Amino acid sequence: MASVHSLASTVNQRVADALSAALPEAGAADPLLRRSDRADFQANGILALAKKAKANPRELATQVVAGLPTGSAGDVIKEIEVSGPGFLNITVADRAIIETLAARAADDRLGVPLAEQPGTTVVDYAQPNVAKEMHVGHLRSAVIGAAMVEILEFTGEKVVRRHHIGDWGTQFGMLIQYLTEHPHELDHKHGGPEEGEAAMSSLNRLYKASRVLFDSDEDFKARSRDRVVALQAGDPETLALWQRFVDESKIYFYSVFDKLDMEINDPDVVGESGYNAMLEETCQILEDSGVAVRSDGALCVFFDDVKGPDGNPSPLIVKKSNGGYGYAATDLSAIRDRVKNLGASTLVYVVDARQSLHFKMVFETARRAGWLNEDVHAVQLAFGTVLGKDGKPFKTREGETVRLVDLLDEAVDRATAVVRSKADKVGLTEEEIVENGRYVGIGAVKYADLSTSASRDYKFDLDQMVSLNGDTSVYLQYAYARIRSIIRRAGESKPTARPELELAPAERALGLHLDRFAEVLSEVAASYEPHKLAAYLYQLASHLTTFYDQCQVISADNPPEVVENRLFLVDLTARTLHQGMALLGIRTPERL
Repeated sequence: MASVHSLASTVNQRVADALSAALPEAGAADPLLRRSDRADFQANGILALAKKAKANPRELATQVVAGLPTGSAGDVIKEIEVSGPGFLNITVADRAIIETLAARAADDRLGVPLAEQPGTTVVDYAQPNVAKEMHVGHLRSAVIGAAMVEILEFTGEKVVRRHHIGDWGTQFGMLIQYLTEHPHELDHKHGGPEEGEAAMSSLNRLYKASRVLFDSDEDFKARSRDRVVALQAGDPETLALWQRFVDESKIYFYSVFDKLDMEINDPDVVGESGYNAMLEETCQILEDSGVAVRSDGALCVFFDDVKGPDGNPSPLIVKKSNGGYGYAATDLSAIRDRVKNLGASTLVYVVDARQSLHFKMVFETARRAGWLNEDVHAVQLAFGTVLGKDGKPFKTREGETVRLVDLLDEAVDRATAVVRSKADKVGLTEEEIVENGRYVGIGAVKYADLSTSASRDYKFDLDQMVSLNGDTSVYLQYAYARIRSIIRRAGESKPTARPELELAPAERALGLHLDRFAEVLSEVAASYEPHKLAAYLYQLASHLTTFYDQCQVISADNPPEVVENRLFLVDLTARTLHQGMALLGIRTPERL
């Protein structure tokens, strides 16, 4: 693919060249170009350069303008105005807008370049626990992580998905012992769409019954503790029963991820148990290198800036005094595996902000051990809490944690009702209503999450999420479907770029925003902030709404070339919406 230069990069280069010509001693000068409300772009770099060269900034700005061709047929820049002490307000030519967009439209990737030096990023997200139900707290890790995986892959990064499931620990002694004594507790009907719910139902029942027995029967408690020892020692019968719990849980997990319209593949699921064989070696390396030290019998890593409420150092405990391993040993072993065996250059952990201190300590320990360094870095993409409408952590009326499947089912029901209310207008079949209801409902849940900065808490309000107005995925999905409808009705007229035409203000605004797609994706991939892509897409749909209000697309009053050019603009808008939403994991139905 030939690279497609954005208007911003083209204008930036022209101004930089003119700056270097006017002030040769500045070398390769940065004009500090940004988008502006006063014109299309504003160059702010002249003030600092003039100060450094002890020159008059306004005079330098005037010299730069003199060195820039403007106004003639082939020029990118239509006009430049020197403003204030030396800012440049730059307006680009209508022809340049359409020609640049035509180059984007001719490219399957819409002009988004592949990264020049892609690396390997391991994204750790969607981390459910074996034998436990997924709740609303699992939503954000899955949705944010899946979006970042798609965005990074689209920019050319090699991405390895990792779902670090909780599948090990002392509670399995209790569960396995109970299953040994009640061998049919996990039996249920296999196959069919309800299999996931049936698997969770039997796991839930077993978990509750074993917990009651564990808390009330000392003999059962002792047998359960012996079972933990057998599990950790690799006893074949115990491991086989443990595997049943893992397999049943996966049936359930995959059914929930399927509802979320999210693909999870078996090789990407590596639980805590996957690092068991590395734990002792990890501890040995840390102790031999002096990174970890013995304290009261435990193997610990200390930090100058981490202290407990009593003011004493609060260490990261890698190995407990009783010989058991904590989360830190597993997390550090996972880092070793991801760096040495998977060849990761970046590790991204999509994990609740409440675990930030733990990961700060784990990353610092890995740095001291040399597993993270200048070439390999780790980042926690920390996310906030899902709140109810009352602004408190989202719970049921009974104060229970909200089950994720219930929440997703309700979102689909609400969305299906919205789709059904409009179905007659577009002649949707019952099958289309059901399918679109699912896409709109799940899209609404994902978009509400992704349109909020990950680090912030957000309110879960289904009424707002499935609203046709405001910053919602439904608004974007309807914008896409509306364009597809217009193009179907266009008859003989085909989307065709017409650079020779003068553009109306709403056409210019839409065109300039379309041109930003590649730079937004680059920024999102670099900063791990998918909410910036959601914001871009919402602004795109808003520009489209203004465009519809001011510029009729198909009209007998419009010359054919105007119709073609407007069809070209809306068609590229539809493709950009479709691609952007797909990167967020949201579908765009053709008819709504």
